[in-house]
Amino acid sequence: MATTAKVDATEEQARALVEESRETSWAKPSFAKEMFLGRFRLDLIHPYPQPSDEDAARTEAYLARLRPFCESLDGSVIEAESKIPDEYVKGLAELGCFGLKIPQEYGGQGLSQVGYNRALMLVGSAHPSLGVLLSAHQSIGVPEPLKLAGTPEQKAEFLPRCAAGAVSAFLLTEPDVGSDPARMASTATPTADGEAYEINGVKLWTTNGVVAELLVVMARIPKSEGHRGGISAFIVEADSPGITVERRNSFMGLRGIENGVTRLHNVRVPKRNLVGREGDGLKIALTTLNAGRLAIPALCTAASKWSLKIARQWCTQRVQWGRPVGEHAAVGEKISFIAATTYALEAALDLSATMCDEARNDIRIEAALAKLWASEMSCQIADELVQIRGGRGYETAASLRARGERAVGAEQLVRDLRINRIFEGSSEIMRLLIAREMADAHMAAAGALVDRNAELKDKAKAAVGAGGFYAKWFPQLAVGAGTVPATYAEFGPLARHLRFVERSARKQARSLMYAMARWQAGLEYRQNFLGRIVDIGAELFAISAACVRAQALGSAGAPEAKAAEELADAFSRQSRIRVKQLFDALWDNTDDDDRTLTRNVLDGRYDWLEEGIFDPSEGTGPWIAEWQVGPSTETNLLRPFLPSTRGSHAGT
Repeated sequence: MATTAKVDATEEQARALVEESRETSWAKPSFAKEMFLGRFRLDLIHPYPQPSDEDAARTEAYLARLRPFCESLDGSVIEAESKIPDEYVKGLAELGCFGLKIPQEYGGQGLSQVGYNRALMLVGSAHPSLGVLLSAHQSIGVPEPLKLAGTPEQKAEFLPRCAAGAVSAFLLTEPDVGSDPARMASTATPTADGEAYEINGVKLWTTNGVVAELLVVMARIPKSEGHRGGISAFIVEADSPGITVERRNSFMGLRGIENGVTRLHNVRVPKRNLVGREGDGLKIALTTLNAGRLAIPALCTAASKWSLKIARQWCTQRVQWGRPVGEHAAVGEKISFIAATTYALEAALDLSATMCDEARNDIRIEAALAKLWASEMSCQIADELVQIRGGRGYETAASLRARGERAVGAEQLVRDLRINRIFEGSSEIMRLLIAREMADAHMAAAGALVDRNAELKDKAKAAVGAGGFYAKWFPQLAVGAGTVPATYAEFGPLARHLRFVERSARKQARSLMYAMARWQAGLEYRQNFLGRIVDIGAELFAISAACVRAQALGSAGAPEAKAAEELADAFSRQSRIRVKQLFDALWDNTDDDDRTLTRNVLDGRYDWLEEGIFDPSEGTGPWIAEWQVGPSTETNLLRPFLPSTRGSHAGT
């Protein structure tokens, strides 16, 4: 008889799994990590890193081939049909877009992270669904995990196929499991002959899953004799017996993405397709995302650049009360925000990507900050663009075109960007992940003091060690370069913003220490406080990137150097206001009141407030659909874009 698949996990078990899967060492320096400790290590990002001449030339040559094809694509077709035409995908494959970061020895383009980002920006300009197709395939699909943890044999077998257009998908989420992998119910049971694993489970929100040829599947191996067990990663052929794509999901935006529900029933996977060791799956996934997350800020930056172009052109054409609307202060403020923030978005993106390429810094926090900040700010930019366009901003591009006006899809931009605050870790989860990384040094020094399960003797021992750490560390937070007027003189008028960053970094670190002393083990439940600390760090990182980039352009004598300085100055001024507001909110907030009110809401105290309406969703189904182990009863919706690459590229 079929049974409901469900795994329960305690809070401690969930925390332990994530902690075990983290990269715990810091072999390389990290600008953001140092900043959260109150140390403004400008030397780690200044001079602003630049791609090598060879990488830059390869990127420019490739983009020159890619741009004409992207300009020939009609995004309105994807929007109208909720589907990417096969010929678009074929063209992308012929241009090597599915192997942008795959080494040339495996048939890929061998682009750097910077080059990959710029290619995504071009493709995403045609339609964001195209950018998601490529980024889901290369940032979290088969290529990146194999580059990080694959064997030479696995790379030789699968990377050429991926580069040739074998679309891949990443299968992690389940109907009842999102950001809590400890509850994963999909299993990979070793076969009796020891030559394979048998996978059973249902995966939800499988981006590219409807059209994929190859899958990265996360499943739990039961612990047994000879098997360490744990969540593990497998490469699986999408057309394997027992795999059924049961649904193609629809969303408010990204109308062309092929996202589905995939059932795996007794799917036999050769043991040679296990990536890394048993139990390393979650660690591989998290490590993959260190660089993979940069795809999202790349697409967000592209959207912001387009928003700036539309806002500029519209605001010089639309006249109200005798003047172009851009000359009215209320609209001008929005234009200033869009322009300054777009500049900072690109500065933070390029800085993170170049540091990733150089591989001399640990960028796990920088990439997470870039993803978090870019996804939040680009949504604000899109919303402001709709407001600037007024009624035309709310109207669809198709409707505008039908009545003879320029088909500007501002409302589509809002819909398409919104998912980025959820993709690859929601903003709330990202803040918690970053908070854990920024507190790494504190956890090492005073772990037992902030562990609510630690015994008294362990807390006493930790207090001694923490005392030594904080006795040396805390005095360093009292004074610094930010209080010396002449510091960072080479940055000219931007120097004051870097002094602000240095002072704020020390203030941020002091605030975190005060919070640890005040709440101790309860700090992990002060998610709003930790979120504000992270948001401060994101703004400080963006200010730093903007100023360092402008200074680099000035030193190089670039024609846009003065304009870049103006944008960096404007952005820094705007960001500093946000930082000050966040600092004030650390201690002056309604967090405790909100917690009480929330508890009352959940307990039904205010149910009377919901009277006077009816709920059309009532009775349409459960909040979360249960699934059972067993064969599928649905039609298989798998529909690969391109002919199979199996056998044609293996071992090349």
